[in-house]
Amino acid sequence: MPTLLSIQVAQARRVQINGRATLTAIHKLPISGAVPVVTMGLAGDEQADLSVHGGLDKAVYAYPAEHYPFWREARAQAGLADTDDALSCGSMGENLTLQGVLETDVWVGDVLRFPHCELRVTQPREPCYKFNATMGFNGAARAMAQHGCCGFYLAVDQPGHLLAGETFDLLPGPRRLRTTEMFDAKMFKHLR
Repeated sequence: MPTLLSIQVAQARRVQINGRATLTAIHKLPISGAVPVVTMGLAGDEQADLSVHGGLDKAVYAYPAEHYPFWREARAQAGLADTDDALSCGSMGENLTLQGVLETDVWVGDVLRFPHCELRVTQPREPCYKFNATMGFNGAARAMAQHGCCGFYLAVDQPGHLLAGETFDLLPGPRRLRTTEMFDAKMFKHLR
């Protein structure tokens, strides 16, 4: 059964990216205990650029833990030291680190039913320059686009709370569009 391994939140803060101060909340940190989930996302979480993150359709970002070995290897190939220790849950900027559900398993409209709330899949995440900076090498966004290990955004259909370690059900939605198909279409125009 799919499992919620970890929950992460962050407040927006200014960091240096490409020589300029940039506001970001990509540096998510683990949080323990029951985390309230409201229509706009997780309590204590913030998005810096609401034109591309947050809102009703991007309230929560989920990422499969199964992709972490890929990123450790990609960082090692880029010559980054301490690759195993540098990537903990939340390193992709995700709120929820999931195990047992990949992008290929979910369709737009599917629902993740947790014991105390329900979250609906709305779209895949699109990588940006902040992801490159966070991962420590300039090819990270391109690698995410090429390999499709993007994770997906969730809308809050039923507010409540989440606990790390709890299992959830993946309930089929209308099954018209896979998140991978949507991601491939968006990335194709960027990679041409």
